[in-house]
Amino acid sequence: MKQKIAFFVNNTYYETQIDTNLTLLDLLRHHLGLLGTKRGCEKGDCGTCIVLVDGTPINACLYLAVRAKGKKISTVEGLETDEGLHPLQKSFVEKGAVQCGFCTPGMLMTGVGLLQQKPFPTEAEVRTAISGNLCRCTGYQHIVDAILSTAEKMGTNKNNISS
Repeated sequence: MKQKIAFFVNNTYYETQIDTNLTLLDLLRHHLGLLGTKRGCEKGDCGTCIVLVDGTPINACLYLAVRAKGKKISTVEGLETDEGLHPLQKSFVEKGAVQCGFCTPGMLMTGVGLLQQKPFPTEAEVRTAISGNLCRCTGYQHIVDAILSTAEKMGTNKNNISS
């Protein structure tokens, strides 16, 4: 069964017919060509597919695309602007939080979601936020450092943290 939906992805308006059992992950990757959102476990355990839906981090592999109707979706492709990399992307580079890169899009989106909701998170809050994201390379400390560093650099200006 098909359903027509309209939604925004990275501030671009889309309107399309989709199968009602299509996941948001497949909509993003196969219909819109946004390959930054990775396919991992497809069970919601690894966090590689995390995107923001109306500012909230969700596992795109578990989220039916029909639920995106009228929503604002942000993916890792939407973080970079005309001014360059998002502040969190810059911190990931500066702090060595990127190694193989497979978990990076999900970690970035989780971090951006956290910073939008809580501009000054504690280390414990950062660790809790990223607890649904698996990384086999960095041991997490560099990722935690990058998120905390971004919070420190951005201060209270939430507009600079938005994606």
